[in-house]
Amino acid sequence: MSDARPMQIGELAERTGLSIRTLRHYDEIGLLVPSARSDGGFRLYTPDDESRLLLIRRMKPLGYSLEQMGELLSVVDGLADRPEDDALGERLEAIRTEAMERRETLRRQLDAADEFVAQLAAR
Repeated sequence: MSDARPMQIGELAERTGLSIRTLRHYDEIGLLVPSARSDGGFRLYTPDDESRLLLIRRMKPLGYSLEQMGELLSVVDGLADRPEDDALGERLEAIRTEAMERRETLRRQLDAADEFVAQLAAR
Protein backbone atom coordinates (compact mmCIF):
# COMPACT_ATOMS: atom_id res chain seq x y z
CA MET A 1 0.00 0.00 0.00
CA SER A 2 2.91 2.29 -0.64
CA ASP A 3 1.16 3.71 -3.70
CA ALA A 4 -0.54 6.85 -2.30
CA ARG A 5 -2.38 7.85 -5.47
CA PRO A 6 -6.15 7.33 -5.51
CA MET A 7 -7.37 4.09 -7.07
CA GLN A 8 -10.48 3.53 -9.10
CA ILE A 9 -12.82 0.73 -8.15
CA GLY A 10 -11.37 -1.80 -10.62
CA GLU A 11 -7.86 -1.44 -9.26
CA LEU A 12 -9.08 -1.73 -5.66
CA ALA A 13 -11.07 -4.84 -6.57
CA GLU A 14 -8.01 -6.39 -8.19
CA ARG A 15 -5.74 -5.52 -5.28
CA THR A 16 -8.11 -6.95 -2.67
CA GLY A 17 -9.56 -9.91 -4.53
CA LEU A 18 -13.12 -8.66 -4.13
CA SER A 19 -15.53 -8.00 -6.96
CA ILE A 20 -16.51 -4.57 -8.23
CA ARG A 21 -20.11 -5.55 -7.46
CA THR A 22 -19.18 -6.20 -3.82
CA LEU A 23 -17.39 -2.85 -3.55
CA ARG A 24 -20.40 -1.03 -5.00
CA HIS A 25 -22.66 -2.82 -2.55
CA TYR A 26 -20.41 -1.87 0.37
CA ASP A 27 -20.63 1.75 -0.83
CA GLU A 28 -24.44 1.57 -1.08
CA ILE A 29 -24.80 0.31 2.49
CA GLY A 30 -22.13 2.67 3.88
CA LEU A 31 -19.61 -0.01 4.84
CA LEU A 32 -16.87 1.36 2.58
CA VAL A 33 -17.54 4.79 1.15
CA PRO A 34 -14.93 6.00 -1.36
CA SER A 35 -12.80 8.89 -0.14
CA ALA A 36 -13.49 10.92 -3.26
CA ARG A 37 -15.02 10.98 -6.71
CA SER A 38 -13.28 11.93 -9.93
CA ASP A 39 -14.54 14.77 -12.09
CA GLY A 40 -16.29 12.09 -14.14
CA GLY A 41 -17.99 10.65 -11.04
CA PHE A 42 -15.79 7.57 -10.65
CA ARG A 43 -15.20 6.28 -7.14
CA LEU A 44 -11.69 6.97 -5.87
CA TYR A 45 -10.11 5.02 -3.04
CA THR A 46 -7.05 5.72 -0.90
CA PRO A 47 -4.64 3.31 0.79
CA ASP A 48 -6.64 3.89 3.99
CA ASP A 49 -9.78 2.74 2.15
CA GLU A 50 -7.89 -0.34 1.01
CA SER A 51 -6.82 -1.10 4.59
CA ARG A 52 -10.43 -0.73 5.73
CA LEU A 53 -11.58 -3.06 2.97
CA LEU A 54 -8.97 -5.65 3.92
CA LEU A 55 -10.24 -5.53 7.49
CA ILE A 56 -13.75 -6.18 6.19
CA ARG A 57 -12.50 -9.01 3.97
CA ARG A 58 -10.77 -10.66 6.92
CA MET A 59 -14.04 -10.71 8.86
CA LYS A 60 -15.89 -12.63 6.15
CA PRO A 61 -14.37 -16.09 6.80
CA LEU A 62 -15.30 -15.73 10.46
CA GLY A 63 -18.97 -15.41 9.51
CA TYR A 64 -19.57 -11.81 10.52
CA SER A 65 -22.69 -10.21 9.07
CA LEU A 66 -22.51 -6.90 7.24
CA GLU A 67 -24.18 -5.29 10.24
CA GLN A 68 -21.52 -6.70 12.58
CA MET A 69 -18.80 -5.51 10.21
CA GLY A 70 -20.32 -2.04 10.30
CA GLU A 71 -20.36 -2.13 14.09
CA LEU A 72 -16.67 -3.03 14.24
CA LEU A 73 -15.81 -0.24 11.81
CA SER A 74 -17.78 2.21 13.96
CA VAL A 75 -15.80 1.13 17.00
CA VAL A 76 -12.49 1.44 15.12
CA ASP A 77 -13.47 4.86 13.76
CA GLY A 78 -14.62 5.98 17.20
CA LEU A 79 -11.35 4.92 18.79
CA ALA A 80 -9.40 6.77 16.11
CA ASP A 81 -11.26 9.94 17.11
CA ARG A 82 -11.48 9.21 20.85
CA PRO A 83 -8.71 6.77 21.84
CA GLU A 84 -9.47 7.22 25.55
CA ASP A 85 -13.12 6.13 25.22
CA ASP A 86 -13.28 3.20 27.65
CA ALA A 87 -16.65 1.96 26.38
CA LEU A 88 -15.32 1.72 22.82
CA GLY A 89 -12.14 0.03 24.05
CA GLU A 90 -14.23 -2.52 25.92
CA ARG A 91 -16.40 -3.13 22.86
CA LEU A 92 -13.30 -3.65 20.71
CA GLU A 93 -11.97 -6.16 23.23
CA ALA A 94 -15.32 -8.00 23.20
CA ILE A 95 -15.19 -8.15 19.39
CA ARG A 96 -11.61 -9.44 19.53
CA THR A 97 -12.61 -12.14 22.04
CA GLU A 98 -15.52 -13.17 19.83
CA ALA A 99 -13.22 -13.29 16.79
CA MET A 100 -10.85 -15.59 18.68
CA GLU A 101 -13.78 -17.87 19.55
CA ARG A 102 -14.91 -17.91 15.92
CA ARG A 103 -11.35 -18.70 14.85
CA GLU A 104 -11.23 -21.64 17.25
CA THR A 105 -14.52 -22.95 15.84
CA LEU A 106 -13.06 -22.76 12.33
CA ARG A 107 -9.91 -24.57 13.52
CA ARG A 108 -12.03 -27.42 14.91
CA GLN A 109 -13.98 -27.59 11.64
CA LEU A 110 -10.74 -27.72 9.68
CA ASP A 111 -9.44 -30.53 11.91
CA ALA A 112 -12.66 -32.47 11.28
CA ALA A 113 -12.34 -31.89 7.54
CA ASP A 114 -8.73 -33.11 7.63
CA GLU A 115 -9.85 -36.28 9.42
CA PHE A 116 -12.56 -36.83 6.82
CA VAL A 117 -10.13 -36.43 3.92
CA ALA A 118 -7.69 -38.81 5.62
CA GLN A 119 -10.46 -41.39 6.02
CA LEU A 120 -11.33 -41.09 2.34
CA ALA A 121 -7.69 -41.49 1.36
CA ALA A 122 -7.42 -44.63 3.50
CA ARG A 123 -10.26 -46.37 1.61
